[in-house]
Amino acid sequence: AIIFVPEASVSLARHVEVFAQKFAKDVPVGVISGRGEQYFSGEAFQQLNRLPEEPSRSSANRSSQAINLFSDLNQWMLKLLLAWELPNGLLNAPQKQFKSGSDLAEAAQVSAMSASRFLQQLRSEGYLSDSSPHLKLVRREELFRRWGAAAMRACPEMPCRFLLRAPAAQQIRGLLGHHPKDACLGLFAAADELDIGHVSGVPPYVYVPKLPKVGASDWPGLTAYPSDRPDLILRQASFPQSTFRGAVNRDGLLVTDILQVWLDVMNHPARGSEQAGLIYKKYLLPLIGN
Repeated sequence: AIIFVPEASVSLARHVEVFAQKFAKDVPVGVISGRGEQYFSGEAFQQLNRLPEEPSRSSANRSSQAINLFSDLNQWMLKLLLAWELPNGLLNAPQKQFKSGSDLAEAAQVSAMSASRFLQQLRSEGYLSDSSPHLKLVRREELFRRWGAAAMRACPEMPCRFLLRAPAAQQIRGLLGHHPKDACLGLFAAADELDIGHVSGVPPYVYVPKLPKVGASDWPGLTAYPSDRPDLILRQASFPQSTFRGAVNRDGLLVTDILQVWLDVMNHPARGSEQAGLIYKKYLLPLIGN
């Protein structure tokens, strides 16, 4: 008896043996899958068996050891590797070349193991130079493309309005001053502060680690306002370590760094691709040839 099934497996072969023992002891039973795999009970047909190979232990180990190249802290370390090639004032990071993983770990304030795994992943995917005396990123155009795709993540947001009807810019500055370490200006407003603004008319975005509750005591004078024209939009950072560690101080105002602005605006419906393109052309394109 031959049974045709869509696909077969090693476990299904065991079921064939059980079936043959119970119901067809004297009759060979075979299974043929739609993928060309086949299994027959009985010694006479063993040479016809073709079963899928099980993945080797070494390849399974390699798969389990792979890390997310664009995790929160890994994005922060990517910024550190690029910081020395960016103009001053665009990224809060030491402008130096790192010679080892321990140097990078110290600057990033991460464990040596985390930095080592990150560098190993970069090297295994072909993004780290094997000939440079310092840690140098290569194939950057593809790396930037993948980075941008990985950063596309929906962020919880809360449109807000100030209770006091006074100039919003002045009140936003006061609000950020009240939260010097856990709030920063982002997206188009940050681009304006970094002197590369291109889009106007979008309410300012303020990044926070976690959206506050409406009427929270540590956010005085602010209320949720889901209307067409809020004073600002609070946005919960998807990558808080990379976002806040890289933020720069511009005249007492904490704003996201130029790389973060590029990542954040590229998919924004309000001409975000234009703003991202301007940043890419001015600051990232020169990095690709280095």
